[in-house]
Order: sequence, then C-alpha cells, then structure tokens
Amino acid sequence: MPATPPRLLTLTTDFGTRDAYVAAMKGTILSITPTVTLVDITHEIAPQDIMEAAFVLRDAVPYFPDGTVHLVVVDPGVGTDRRPVALRKGGHRFVGADNGLFPLLLDEGPDEAVVLDRPAFWRTSAPSNTFHGRDIFAPVAAHLAAGHALHEVGTPTDTLTPLHWALPLIDDQGVQGWVVHIDRFGNCITNIPRDALEQARAGRAVKCFAGTTILQGIHRTYGDVADGEPLALFGSHDYLEIAVRGGNAAELLGIRKGAPVHLVFA
Repeated sequence: MPATPPRLLTLTTDFGTRDAYVAAMKGTILSITPTVTLVDITHEIAPQDIMEAAFVLRDAVPYFPDGTVHLVVVDPGVGTDRRPVALRKGGHRFVGADNGLFPLLLDEGPDEAVVLDRPAFWRTSAPSNTFHGRDIFAPVAAHLAAGHALHEVGTPTDTLTPLHWALPLIDDQGVQGWVVHIDRFGNCITNIPRDALEQARAGRAVKCFAGTTILQGIHRTYGDVADGEPLALFGSHDYLEIAVRGGNAAELLGIRKGAPVHLVFA
C-alpha cells in the first residue's frame, strides 16, 4: 500500500439520509482507509438530478484543498452500460458515473480520466446492479484517498459523455435566462452570471420578469427590501437569483426550476 497520507474524501449523493445507503458507502470507505476524513457536501440532491449535482459541486469544490477526492453518486443509469469513471482536475480527483455530470462540473474537461474496469479495487467482483455507489465508486474513492494513483484503478479514456449548461441569451436589449437551482430557502438561482450581465447592461437600469412578478433593479443584499418583499440580487456564487426577504421565493412567487427569467435594460 502506498505511504501517501490519507486525504479528505467528500460525498455528494441524491440518497437523502433516511435510508442506509450513505452509511453503507461510508462503512465501505472506512474499511479500506479508516483514517480518511469524510465530508458530506450534501445527500439532498433531487433524485436523479445530474444538473443540480453539478451546480452544487461547482459551488463547493473550489473551497477544498488539493488532494481531496470527491465521490459523486447521482446515477440514474446505474446497472446499464454507462461507464463508471474516475478523473483528475488539478489537485482534485472525482469518482462517479459517466453520465454528463463531470463535463458540467469541469468547464475545460479533466486533466486525466480512467474507466473503472479493475475489480481488484471494487468491493466485490460481482457488484449490485442497483448500488454501484457502494460496490464500485466508494471503494475506488477510498483507494485513491489511501494513495493509489488514477492509472492504477482503471484504463485511460479520452472521452466522457457530454452534457452542457443552457447558456443565457444576451443582447443589447436584455437577457433571457432560466432558473437552474432552488436552494432550501426557496431562493431561485438562475444561469445569469454577474460579469456577463454587468457587461451587457453597461450601467443601465434593469427590470426583471420572473413568473408573474416584475422586479425593479438588482439589489445588493436581502435587507435592501422590507420583510416579505421579493427582489433580484447576486448571490454568493455570483449568479442572479430571485428571492423574498424572510420568505420562500419559489413558493410565494410560483417559480420552479427551469422557469424563464427575463431582464430588460432601460
């Protein structure tokens, strides 16, 4: 076994915490590398929502140090011919399904990728058809955290299943975007980045149409409006979001994921 010290290992799934799935994966990991530090990013991804998983990871991964291994199990194609993969981007390594999630997460693609085709690194050579998270992904992530190199756990590949974000439509008159994530507070986060919007509007006033609500301007913080009032602002991730101070914008304004958000420059 390599002498490299154990690393951080994060877990992101759509399993929730009601059942034993997450515990089974953690037990598998700790049986292989008992001194690894496990960090739960979230287990509350909407079931089978690959894009939500990528969005959450894009917001979290940059805050982890080099050497971290990220285990991601949002795998609607489990048991099919979709490939199990591991990859490296800079000092971070990722393990999960080749279902489009990683191209969404890594804008410029990985530095290295392998197909997990070496059962010596699995929990069993006959993995469950419904729980690759326990039988393939978790043990491979544990071996990587214990110091194994990427090329040891699989065969190199140059291709990953592609999946792309819907980009906002921007012209001199305004911006058409969409809600891509709703957080637990009901804030409706769009795919409209701060830098692109600020460049397009060039200091002009903005009117925002979200659902049946019309919002004037973009605010700096939630406290700029009275309790219960809706507003548009840039969140900590620097994307435009629709919120209600002290309330749930998704519920109060009738906004759902995928809903259009239209900005008009004045």
